[in-house]
Amino acid sequence: MKAWLFTGAHEPLVRIERETPAPGEGEVLLTVRGSGLCHSDVGRMDGTLTPYMPKKPPIVLGHEIAGVVETAGPGVTRFAPGDRVVASGTIAYCPGRDADGGYASHVLLPAACLLPLPDTVSFAQGAAATDAGQTSHSALVNAGGLEAGMKVGIIGLGGLGMTAARIAALLGAEVHAAEPRREAWDTASALGVRGVVADADGLAPLAPDLIVDFAGFGTTTAAAIRAVRPFGRVVQVGLGVARAEIDMQVLIGRNVTLRGSGGGTPADTAAVFAMMARGDLEIAASTIGFEDIPEGLDRLARGGVIGRIVAEMT
Repeated sequence: MKAWLFTGAHEPLVRIERETPAPGEGEVLLTVRGSGLCHSDVGRMDGTLTPYMPKKPPIVLGHEIAGVVETAGPGVTRFAPGDRVVASGTIAYCPGRDADGGYASHVLLPAACLLPLPDTVSFAQGAAATDAGQTSHSALVNAGGLEAGMKVGIIGLGGLGMTAARIAALLGAEVHAAEPRREAWDTASALGVRGVVADADGLAPLAPDLIVDFAGFGTTTAAAIRAVRPFGRVVQVGLGVARAEIDMQVLIGRNVTLRGSGGGTPADTAAVFAMMARGDLEIAASTIGFEDIPEGLDRLARGGVIGRIVAEMT
C-alpha cells in the first residue's frame, strides 16, 4: 500500500510504501476511494494541534474517508467485501488522530465506525460528509439546539461553514453569515444564506439566536458573543488559534451560553446522507489526486479555498 506519512510538526509529509495490513477481530480493511483534506491536519502539521494528538507521529493523517470494503475481519457481520462505506469518526475514536487514517491507498478501521454510503452519493461527497457534514450538523443541532424559525449566524464560509449554512437553511432557519472573502458570497446566497457581512461584528444588528463560529481566531469568538442576542448561544467549532481571550463581562452580562463542539456522531452523518440522497445537499468540493495531497494541504494553509478538497484514489 502507499501512504503519506506525517513524521512531526513543521516537517513535510513523506511518501511511503509498506505492506497492506490484514484486519483483526472486528476490523475492516478499506480500499480508499475518497479522502477529504481538513484544516485540522494543517494544524497538526504546523504544530498548533500536534500536542493534542492521542497517537503521536509517525502517523498517516486523514479522517474523512470513503471507500470499498476489501476484507472483513473475524466477527464482522454488517459489512462484506465490495460494500461502499464511509468512516464516521467520533470524539472517542477518529482515524488520522487515534490511528492511521485515509491519506493512503488502504486503511484499517474498526467496523463499528463505518456507515453504508448510499449508492446515489459519490465517494468524494461521502468523504466530505464525514466531517464537513457531520461536524456542521452536530454543531447546529446538538450543541446549538437549532429549531425551525431561529435566526442563525455562521462565521466563516469555508468547507464546514458553507455546509452548515446550507444545513441550517434546510432545517428552516433564517441564515446570515460573516466572511471576509467576497468570492464566497454568491455561493452562500445560492445555498440559502439571506445576507453576508465581511466582519463578525456586522451580525450584531441582527441579534441572532445562535451563532456558530467556524473560524476560531479569538476575535471571531469575542465578536460572536457581542453579536448574539441576550440569552443566545455561541457554538465554537473553528480552531484558528489554540488560545484566545474573551470579554467575561460581556459573556456574563448578556447571559450568553458559549459551548465548544468538535466532530459529531454517526447519527449526524446519517442525517447528512439523508439530505444528500434527497438531492437537497451537495457539499462544495474540488477533487485532486493522491499524489497532490501535500500540495492540497499547502493550499489550505495559505487560505482562499472555497469548500472542501477531496483526494480521489484510483
